[in-house]
Amino acid sequence: QVQLVESGGGWVQAGETLRLSCAASGGTFSSYAMGWFRQAPGKEREFVAVINWSGTSTDHADSIKDRFTISRDNAKNTVYLQMNSLQPEDTAVYYCATSVSGGYYALLGGLADNWGKGTLVTVSS
Repeated sequence: QVQLVESGGGWVQAGETLRLSCAASGGTFSSYAMGWFRQAPGKEREFVAVINWSGTSTDHADSIKDRFTISRDNAKNTVYLQMNSLQPEDTAVYYCATSVSGGYYALLGGLADNWGKGTLVTVSS
């Protein structure tokens, strides 16, 4: 079972930057695609970004494509989400996830079998 722990959330003003981290343990991190999702208050959880096992392939949701970037460091068993030019609509709990069974395309489709507990990002206008 893979354990995932997110960090780096907080309160920022519009236009500012945050970098989220997700530390993984209990599995072979370098073998897994990893993803970020978010859930805003009163809304369903939505896909944000996915990265393949080696970091050579990524996909980002259209709503954040020009502002957010997913990356990973397999030596540190960590995946990151760099968030620039944050806007109030980015306010959400951000979750990292992996799909050991389904891999990259499962995550791209919103499916995961391991989730972190999330980190809250609040953006004020």
